[in-house]
Amino acid sequence: MAARERDDATGMARLLAGQGWGNAPLAAISLELAAETAADLGRQKQATDLWRSLLKRFPESASSAWARRRLGASEPDLLIELLERQPRHPAALSAAEAVDPEQTKGHQGALHLARWGVTWPGAAGRLRDACEDQGHWAPDDKARQHLARGLAQLGDADAAEDCLPEGASDPETALAIGRTLLRGNREQGSRGERLLLTLTREHPRHPTSLEAAKLLSDPLVPKAEILNALPSTLAQSSPAVAAGRVRLEQGREADQVIEQWPDDPAIWQLQWDLSRDALLAGQWERANTLLTKLSSGTLPQPLEARRLFWLGFSADRLGKTTNARSHWQELIEQQPAGYYSWLAERRLHQTPLPNLQRPDLEWAESSQPAEGAADPDPLNSGDDLVNQLWDLGLMDKAWDQWLTRSETGQEPSYPDQLVEGRLRIAVGDPWMGLDQLFRVSLRWRHPNCEDAVRLQRNQSPRLFSALFQSAARDKNVSSNLLYGISKQESRFTPDVRSVVGAAGLMQLMPATAAELAGRPLEAQELDDPELNITLGAAYLKQLLEQWQGHPLLAIASYNAGPGTVEGWRNDELNTAPELWVERIPYPETRYYTKKVMDNMLRYADLSSGVCEQNGAG
Repeated sequence: MAARERDDATGMARLLAGQGWGNAPLAAISLELAAETAADLGRQKQATDLWRSLLKRFPESASSAWARRRLGASEPDLLIELLERQPRHPAALSAAEAVDPEQTKGHQGALHLARWGVTWPGAAGRLRDACEDQGHWAPDDKARQHLARGLAQLGDADAAEDCLPEGASDPETALAIGRTLLRGNREQGSRGERLLLTLTREHPRHPTSLEAAKLLSDPLVPKAEILNALPSTLAQSSPAVAAGRVRLEQGREADQVIEQWPDDPAIWQLQWDLSRDALLAGQWERANTLLTKLSSGTLPQPLEARRLFWLGFSADRLGKTTNARSHWQELIEQQPAGYYSWLAERRLHQTPLPNLQRPDLEWAESSQPAEGAADPDPLNSGDDLVNQLWDLGLMDKAWDQWLTRSETGQEPSYPDQLVEGRLRIAVGDPWMGLDQLFRVSLRWRHPNCEDAVRLQRNQSPRLFSALFQSAARDKNVSSNLLYGISKQESRFTPDVRSVVGAAGLMQLMPATAAELAGRPLEAQELDDPELNITLGAAYLKQLLEQWQGHPLLAIASYNAGPGTVEGWRNDELNTAPELWVERIPYPETRYYTKKVMDNMLRYADLSSGVCEQNGAG
């Protein structure tokens, strides 16, 4: 523990210890902090006594998990008890990764991680070791299903298949492996299709078969032979299969399918894909008709913003100027700042392109809490203790308590997913936290006003703010652009690596980074946030200078390279930039350009949203 963190923990432990909590829930937190502080100061006997007192007085509390973990080194039965009673708690996952098969008379640790924490550091190795064990503690067939499922979730379909007894898999395992294989190369994709088809035929009424049918229908150009091979009763009940058939028929019967399943995400995607095709073909009437098939209130906020903008655009091209302006005005008034709101502003008011060749740091002094400070926005978790720990700034303890209370195994509600995403970011896991919040935003159709504002605000955290501000000033580049790029590239995770070797917060290729630095760089150097952000800002400065500050060209070039983007330039970039973006031939770059613009514009918006009538709306 660093000196500052130790001092903070010691101060908080003293503060809580002096409150006379008795048997109140915070008494357990006080004992936990006191025990951790004693251990950090080398007072092991005192720490042990405190852990024992905590376990005796509060055996059901989240804090007791750490007592079992610390005392379990000399009392292995406590580790088994920990795995059974508090399976999702970080202490349990830590114990599962460390426990030896001899201690648990089998690979209970690996099985625990397969069920409760496959992404825990070291879990992949433990799962593979268990699968490869042919000795005394070799897992049985049922255990191998769990292990294979976990390996598939980690993206290792080959190891998952090797783990299974003679290749047999239950429906849940087959679904997990098939999903992973579909993301692989051509040979793996074919294996995945066969596996998922077999699943639907052997278990047509099992819930996993409906998900398998959805996966097999997902490509923009689905395979007719695959869809025709699905059991007819399953195909008839699947909106995804219906959408796939519409794609194969080049849009025929789209109107009926959209009207039949207006609440299904597969249909939302189908509506957009067909509308986009019509827009790019200049079929304004057809685009307008498709976009009106899903009425206001049907789609989640980001998708509704997209629908409203293009509804206005198609109306404008049809000469219905009043209708167009009405749609764009509704978008601006009802939706948060972002890519489509910006496009609507440009269409209504000829708003100029944002100037990205300046540091734009005016937000720093007034609109954000100091980095590391407790989030002033209430958590509203539904658990009083979690909320109290959040308000005290004890984010790690709030997270532990949250995990302990949410061990139901059921799919969490959208409000609970919002809480969990915020907690993940607060405890230093923006990779998972931001992904969770983004996914919620694409599915949650009717949050109340306060939850909608929290969901919006918490998707734009200003992590590493001092480093981003410094780089923005030094390179004279928009700090909001730096945030927008980093969020999209790495979700603010310093040590992330892409499959092609891009590294760090701003996902720089090693060769590009070395050229910018003017010297060879060790691979680990790009994990340093300060260096990575500085070099990323330098690269963006080059791109902005090359493209005379044009944001769309600079952002697209960061993803696809300036040489590639040069070939995409045309008059439409100035007359209809929204169509220019939609014509980008690389789907990844097209999506990337829109998302970075959206990120950047959300960071640039200083308003936090206002709710009336206690959040109703």
